[in-house]
Amino acid sequence: MPGEAFEHVRKTAGEVLPAASYRTELYDHLRRIEGVVWKLERAQHFHEPDTPSWVAMMNGDWDRSLALMDEMRFADDLPPRAELRRLRIVEMPPTPYLQWEIVLLAARTRAGERARALHTRSVRHLENRAPLPELLILDRDLMYEVLYDEIGAHVGGRRITDTRVVEDCVRAVAELYADAEDMVAFHDREVTHLPPPVARRILSRPGHP
Repeated sequence: MPGEAFEHVRKTAGEVLPAASYRTELYDHLRRIEGVVWKLERAQHFHEPDTPSWVAMMNGDWDRSLALMDEMRFADDLPPRAELRRLRIVEMPPTPYLQWEIVLLAARTRAGERARALHTRSVRHLENRAPLPELLILDRDLMYEVLYDEIGAHVGGRRITDTRVVEDCVRAVAELYADAEDMVAFHDREVTHLPPPVARRILSRPGHP
């Protein structure tokens, strides 16, 4: 059952890596890995001050945000020998962040990523105790729970190597992914007609740009 798989993630031991170590380790794996890489995204807002397009959106300049997005080379971000399948849980109407990210993910999908959207109503029954975890699954014995703080800033990842837990999560994410919609089609139907997002700026504090 998908719900049990995600609950096991919370109970399974794993090594917590700070953001810099997590990125270094992850990119090393992504350069070498083959097969399918699964990514599950559940939160409706993330804090991405290192992405100029996100910063422009947060500053209220939607045209510049889109222009900067057009300059991004999404194909260069894809694993060279693996297929990235991203399942994005979406709540409608979208938050400003999610509206921006759906546009971004539609562009990434056109560049070769296989992203799909699934409405939150399809996972509510799995979230009796907590929201779905943010997951990145690279192999049958390697998965990361991607970690964020209270404002959605990335703070690292928790490495999980329990094969039973990882394989259960692969089956759970794949099952949800099968019911999801291609991101380009979802974007074209649900997002293209929306007015520019109006973001509420989050004041920075020590440790955050």
